[in-house]
Order: sequence, then C-alpha cells, then structure tokens
Amino acid sequence: MKSAIATALAVMLLVSCVTVKPPTYVSSSGPGWYTVKRSDTLFSIAWRYGLDYKQLARWNQIDVNSPIHPGQRLRLIKPGKQTVAASAAQKSSSKTKTKTKTSVATSSNNDQYNKRGPIKWIWPTQGKPLNTFLASKLDRRGIDIAGKFGQPVRAVADGKVVYSGNGLAGYGNLIIIKHSDTYLSAYAYCQERLVQEGTSVKSGKVVAKMGRRDNTAKLHFEIRRNGKPVDPMKYLPNQ
Repeated sequence: MKSAIATALAVMLLVSCVTVKPPTYVSSSGPGWYTVKRSDTLFSIAWRYGLDYKQLARWNQIDVNSPIHPGQRLRLIKPGKQTVAASAAQKSSSKTKTKTKTSVATSSNNDQYNKRGPIKWIWPTQGKPLNTFLASKLDRRGIDIAGKFGQPVRAVADGKVVYSGNGLAGYGNLIIIKHSDTYLSAYAYCQERLVQEGTSVKSGKVVAKMGRRDNTAKLHFEIRRNGKPVDPMKYLPNQ
C-alpha cells in the first residue's frame, strides 16, 4: 500500500514539472494590418494603400470575389517581406546597374504606351485638365477635369463597378470600376453616384454626376495598373 502511494506521488511530481507550451498564432495587430469598416471592399482597401487587389487577396488567403466583413483584419504587407527585400536588392544591384541603364528608357516607354491592354478608353467627361499627373503627390495621382456642376460622368471603358461609396478620405463620392485583371479606373468628387457595386457597365455609361472640390466644379479621375497609379493622359485619346 505504501509503495503504491509513493509511486502515485512520484508520477504527480513528474507531471507538475512538465512545461506546456502555449499554442502559436499569428498576431493580426500592429503595423501592416487593417480593420475592415462597413463601407469597405477589397478594391477600396487596395486603392487606399496603393496595392494590387489580387496581391491583397493572396496575402490574406481569400478569393478576390469573397465578401469581407466589418471588424475583419487584413494583412497589408507580404508575409516575411520586411527582412528579405533589402538584402535581395543589395545582392542584385551591382549585377544589374549596367543592364538597367540601357533598358530603362525602353521599358518606361513600353509601360506608358504598349501596356495599355486591349482596352479602348474614352474621356470620362467633357472638359479641360486642370493639372498634370504626379504619382508622388496624393492629390495628383490622376487628373482633375473642369466642367459644370452636375454634368454627366461616364465609364471610360466596359467594366464592373467594384466600389461605390464615400468611405475613402479625400475622394468624396467615389466610384471604382474594374476593366480587367490589370486596370481599374476611379471617379471622385461626384455630386451623385448613379451605379451600385456589382453593376456591369458599358463604355460611355453615365455612372455619376460631376461635383465640386475647393469651390470648383470638377472630376478627379484616376487609372491604376496592377494597383499603381499611371498617367491617364497616356491612355485617354486626344480630345
């Protein structure tokens, strides 16, 4: 009897000494994460942060057509990206400097003129541009087109409305149209939005009415290629 009790006590002592490791998990807080709000779509979040919507979906292991929900946390940076990018750039820079110098002009021209895709673009509204494109400035990642308050704003090509709302600061009433897996266009400062998310539109379809910004009637118009802003004047036909 005494030996049985001693054995039981020994087992209990051994169990108490075992360290149980807590379950591992990926933290979804801090820099690089975004909390979904009620009016958000995958496309509007990608637009806000200058990301390709396909890339954003891939990082979060969701389908591009999957609904997102208020309170959901989305990763805004590639997993493990922080420590890899700098070293990779350093290793490749010395090998590619000469090659880059000879190819920059060609690739730049190709990007501006030859990668427009099969899309036939039209002007989103009548009027003269008020500014020039400058990707480094938030308010010039597109062009402002002067016009009359309430005049028609049209889809610049066939596509699908992937955002219609006013949840992006600095854009007012905003519509984003997906034209292909590569190209999106946006129409901001609208007086009124006339299409809902999920609507398919044809080129020339009236999607909004022109609004005001800084007491001036105008449309802010952008084109993005794989999530990056490009100069609309390189895509729109001559007036």
